[in-house]
Amino acid sequence: MYKVDLNSDLGESFGAYTIGLDSEVIAHISSANVACGYHAGDPLVMDRTVGLCKDAGVAVGAHPGYPDLMGFGRRNIACSPKDAKAYVKYQLGALMAFTAAHGLKLQHCKPHGALYNMAAKDQALAQAIAEAVAEVDSGIILLGLANSFLISEAKKAGLRAASEVFADRAYQADGSLVPRSKPGAVIHDKDEAIARTVRMVKEGKVTAITGEEVPLAADSICVHGDNPSAVEFVKNIRAVLTAEGVEIAPIAAIV
Repeated sequence: MYKVDLNSDLGESFGAYTIGLDSEVIAHISSANVACGYHAGDPLVMDRTVGLCKDAGVAVGAHPGYPDLMGFGRRNIACSPKDAKAYVKYQLGALMAFTAAHGLKLQHCKPHGALYNMAAKDQALAQAIAEAVAEVDSGIILLGLANSFLISEAKKAGLRAASEVFADRAYQADGSLVPRSKPGAVIHDKDEAIARTVRMVKEGKVTAITGEEVPLAADSICVHGDNPSAVEFVKNIRAVLTAEGVEIAPIAAIV
């Protein structure tokens, strides 16, 4: 029996600005990565998002990023591992206040944007993130890019690690994501994205943008909720996976 988590990045609105289709997407996922105020989100949005997750029975995870509201956390920031470790702890603590208030336990931590992509290839940065999570609560699962340093460093820190794959992103031969600045980085064809996802879950493989076959584990699938077709896409991907005999479950039930 195949089993996989469907996650989405939520709570990314800020002040008067609304980003994403959270209330619609949340009905079709099993885990949510909630922004913690550094790259997106604010206290009111965090509180509201955790409440939506509780009502929908969706597991809550923290989505800490670099302190970069203007760049939406997607700009590489040169900071020491010590600084990054403190940033992650700070954001975990902020979201845990809201999960506690709603009677929930924080399931996982998934770094956001540039912090995620840099840590995938930077062992020292990945180690700092893993240590931050372990020192706050060793029961929190670290969700990171499959085959990356985030996975290996999580295990070294004594954490459960969950390997993440992306339904709508192209891969490079080394298993990393094609940068958004390059052509073909985002897959817009729904049927192609779903077919690739089913293969990643059932066969543990994906075809790189340059044609190579890349082996990877797929504990959790990221489905982005910030475009108009997101709701239709996540509904379709869940329906196809279920039809293929894949059970949808939160990360804690998988790793």
